[in-house]
Amino acid sequence: MRKLPLFAIVCLAMIWHSASAQLGGSRAFEYLNLPNNARQAALGGVNVTSGWEDPGQVISNPALINSEMVNQLVISRLGYFADIANTSLTYVSEVGKYGTWAFHLDYLSYGDIQSFDEEGFLNGAFSVNEYALSIGNSQVFGPFSVGAGLKLAVSDLASFKATGLMFDVGGTFKHPEKDLTLGFAVKNVGFLLSDYTDDNNSQLPTDIQLGISFKPEFMPFRFSATARNLVRSDVTFFDPSSNSLLGQDKQPGFGEEIFRRLVFGAELLFSPNFQLRFGYNHLLRQELKLENASGGAGFSFGLMFKIKRFEFAYSRALYHTAGGSNSLQMNLNLSGLIKKKQND
Repeated sequence: MRKLPLFAIVCLAMIWHSASAQLGGSRAFEYLNLPNNARQAALGGVNVTSGWEDPGQVISNPALINSEMVNQLVISRLGYFADIANTSLTYVSEVGKYGTWAFHLDYLSYGDIQSFDEEGFLNGAFSVNEYALSIGNSQVFGPFSVGAGLKLAVSDLASFKATGLMFDVGGTFKHPEKDLTLGFAVKNVGFLLSDYTDDNNSQLPTDIQLGISFKPEFMPFRFSATARNLVRSDVTFFDPSSNSLLGQDKQPGFGEEIFRRLVFGAELLFSPNFQLRFGYNHLLRQELKLENASGGAGFSFGLMFKIKRFEFAYSRALYHTAGGSNSLQMNLNLSGLIKKKQND
């Protein structure tokens, strides 16, 4: 247990070497930033403090791993654009005297893609797949929790393949009396085991995220705010020739620079068995809306309901007038099934 805080400090020190400000298009494994569960997708796509009872959230912040999640299995599927789909599996288990561990798999498939030669003749179809395997653990120190995860990520793009070994580190403070959680997560710190080509120099999608979730005592809402892209010096992009088509004639100012790093979420808690969820991602809205139509870009919503040991969740995230993505998730509590089998 004493080694885990030291491990977190080492990873935090590593980030300044591997996470210098990077612009879009230079980083590999960007699929790791896709929301991989329905709660996260409904709350704006990024959240590191909500979900103490949801094992699907442990990949967002390993410090959320706790004993209440033991023997829970989570299956989640994100239906993205075209034939692209991301399937996630999470299982939490008690491993003897070594504490509570979470095991997670992400598998992103782009479907079949047609291949053509330089003359335009069909060569056939090829597949593109990306996946990540991870394992995480957390330790509790009073109201504080510290977690760490190790992941192996693979990006297989036809004849090009990259592999990376990455660490996630997270921490939370959970108020002992109020429904208040503060948290942070350092994501995707590590190194490449192999790159797409010998002369390529892919960067990892490293990020630091800070968050807060709070439920006022006499309100049925839990509110969340998460700051991300904290390793980048600039998250705005402005090209006068293209941005004018989106109705953006001026260079984004300091306010936009701050606001585009923030993601907001809210949960309407009717009961422990039924919730509605809402989110807003300002960066997505500003980058994907059109001048005369936004299509609700940046907004997201969802719901969750429980029936005995089953929990179901659905969310929809709006990206563009062309449409959005849908997430379906099922949580299955295996504790009752395991005990019943042992008794038999």
